[in-house]
Amino acid sequence: MASIASSLDDEKERKLQSLFSQPVRFHLLYKSSHHGAKLSALLSRFDTSGKFVLAVFLQTGEVRGGCTSRSLNVGREFDDEEAFVFEINEKAKRFPVLRSAKAVEVHFTDSGQSGFGSGGFSFGSSYQYEYQTGASLPVAVSFGKCLHVYSDDQVMYVNFCADGTYGCRWPEEKSARCVDVELHRVQDLGDFLPSPWREVSWTDGTRQSLRQSFVSYKLMLETLPRVRALLLGPVGSGKSSLVNSIRSTMYRRIVHLPNVGMATGNFTKKLKSYDIRAEKGGSPSALSLCDVLAIGDEDFTGLSLSDTLAVIKGHVPEGYQFQSDFPINDKVSGYRAAPTLKDQIHCVLFVLDASKVTSYSSSLRTSLRKLHTTVSNLGIPQLILLTHVDLVCYAVKENMMSVYSSRDVQEKMQKAADLVGLPLSYVLPVKNYISQLSVDLNTDILLLSVVNSILQAVDDTLEDEYPGVITGPHTQTPPNSSIKIFL
Repeated sequence: MASIASSLDDEKERKLQSLFSQPVRFHLLYKSSHHGAKLSALLSRFDTSGKFVLAVFLQTGEVRGGCTSRSLNVGREFDDEEAFVFEINEKAKRFPVLRSAKAVEVHFTDSGQSGFGSGGFSFGSSYQYEYQTGASLPVAVSFGKCLHVYSDDQVMYVNFCADGTYGCRWPEEKSARCVDVELHRVQDLGDFLPSPWREVSWTDGTRQSLRQSFVSYKLMLETLPRVRALLLGPVGSGKSSLVNSIRSTMYRRIVHLPNVGMATGNFTKKLKSYDIRAEKGGSPSALSLCDVLAIGDEDFTGLSLSDTLAVIKGHVPEGYQFQSDFPINDKVSGYRAAPTLKDQIHCVLFVLDASKVTSYSSSLRTSLRKLHTTVSNLGIPQLILLTHVDLVCYAVKENMMSVYSSRDVQEKMQKAADLVGLPLSYVLPVKNYISQLSVDLNTDILLLSVVNSILQAVDDTLEDEYPGVITGPHTQTPPNSSIKIFL
């Protein structure tokens, strides 16, 4: 929506903001002069939750409208004590709802059939409308009886009158033509942290610097030319999409590989390793991502703890298809009885969906905690990659630069940290390329930050545990080492 300018100029926007008890920001969702004058187009722009403002721009220059704290595409009738109507001229005036029992009502005029093309909705008391054009069924938007917006599918009109639902005393006026009608999402600025928890320069220079750091990265342990990072997460967390997204970032275009599924079931069934290259056809970088069967919960039987450990220790051959009723053992074809350092997993990445972390089952939490404890005992570094952060905060969806300032994102990060049992600093927010047709600067910066963090985490672990091996000749294997050094 950034390319569509609102009819709210700076002065009117400040006046409208003054009607709210807390500082707010408006995000334009619908504009009749751009999206068309059909009420169906307006209704379809409502999200499933949030606060919304409907603003009607009149030929006199005055703005009237209403605000609701509930979305209008998730039900028919709401008790909304926060609803109000407003007018903006020389001053801004707010009329709060007085009768909240039916402050918001979605109604349809075709015998109760749902569908945006055949109805309307009301704020406050509803009544029947007789407006109809040709064979079209009547559609209307009303804030009580004081503000009533309707359309002939070409132009939007408005009626005004005094109304006890909101207590306004507007003089009766019918069929006033609207210059424009807009729908805005209202975001409380209290959703933003006083200062971002991480300072980032969102520039192409930053992206290029991160890309170059990743491409040129050399691990401190010479016998380990490449890090194998294992992606672990529940169904739908975005593990496979993450691989495609990182490759898209490196190739500077959206990559479409057949390893991504949109079904509700688990798409990945095999152990599959993906080298990350600086460019298509180029040499592999220092990172390889390994995808496996999803972690199970109470609704899904997935990767077992014993099979996970077999993968981490390097026993499982590439392409092995996991079977819930057949645990991995030394009878499996291609089983590595004595895996080398290059076969093992050097970093575990827990991939969790930000929009689902508050609803994950207790059994999944138990599985994640067991995995974290087991991997910790092996001395292998772990990180949490929190995907879909754009789905938990509208400001982040609109602009990824808000990701480190969003209180909602930070709360989901803390929840993810608690689920696994890791500190908050181990959680990295990320957005996958799912619907985009081209790469984006800010999304690239997040993805490149992730891959660099993975390499640094492995290097930090190796440096702390085996400083002599890293800095001198590799002549011995450290005792009790979880990452064994094979010379």
